[in-house]
Amino acid sequence: MADIMDKFWSAPPVSRTLVAAIAVESLLVHGGLVNGYLALFHLPSLLKFPFPQIWRLITPFLLVGSGFNALWDLYMFWTYVTQLELNSPRFAQPGDFATYVAFIAATIVVSLFNPIQKYLAFLPAQILYLIRFLAVAGLLLKSYIFTNALLLAFVYTYAQDNRGRKVHFIFFQIPAELLPWAMLGMSLVMGGTNAALQQGAGLVAAHLYDFLTRLYPTFQGGRNYIQTPTFVRDYFASARPATTQRAYGTSFRPQPAAQQIPSTGRSWTSGFSSGAWSGRGAGHRLGGD
Repeated sequence: MADIMDKFWSAPPVSRTLVAAIAVESLLVHGGLVNGYLALFHLPSLLKFPFPQIWRLITPFLLVGSGFNALWDLYMFWTYVTQLELNSPRFAQPGDFATYVAFIAATIVVSLFNPIQKYLAFLPAQILYLIRFLAVAGLLLKSYIFTNALLLAFVYTYAQDNRGRKVHFIFFQIPAELLPWAMLGMSLVMGGTNAALQQGAGLVAAHLYDFLTRLYPTFQGGRNYIQTPTFVRDYFASARPATTQRAYGTSFRPQPAAQQIPSTGRSWTSGFSSGAWSGRGAGHRLGGD
């Protein structure tokens, strides 16, 4: 038990907070201690006057299934969230990963809240078309829990960071960039079209983040609209020591006047299904596409 707690506290802050919140909320709901209805995304309750239930913006991202499904979902979240926060070159600066999670969650919520689009008119036309598609799809699907969509978003970003690398999915070894599509196909087979489309919102959200922060600025000379706020960066910078011992190795806090020291680690992934096999192998951090 002590080893598990040591591993938990050695994990990066956003990862351990997110996984702990998922575990606590799911335990409370499935244990009958909290009414599960209060955890769902319900727009009338969210906008209720004079006491809006604003927690419904967060709780739909933190509820997983019961029994073995809960353990499996927690394992999947822990695997990919820690991999991204520790090893992804996208999140080199303090607070970048927290900004990424907030953007992904907000995009999934926007897909269900059509009126908010009028406040996004400053975005390029192709991005607005994508958001309108999300809004129409979300209103038709009427999703109330976003956990699967959030997980697929993490997997998509992980896959983009590890393009060309082989990962295990059930009985097969596939390129990492195909992993989110394989998971989406598994959802289609096991849960039907509606479940796959709801989960697919996470894939679109993650691709939108990739487009806005990397593809659009790099290849079209556009502006990067997603910047980590100064107060968020300062908070995570002050909370992070200069060096941190982790299960994946030692990370070094970036110093503005000193050369950054690259870190390497062992990464691993596994398939997505209740009967999936997992694989482990030595890996290294890739720099991108």
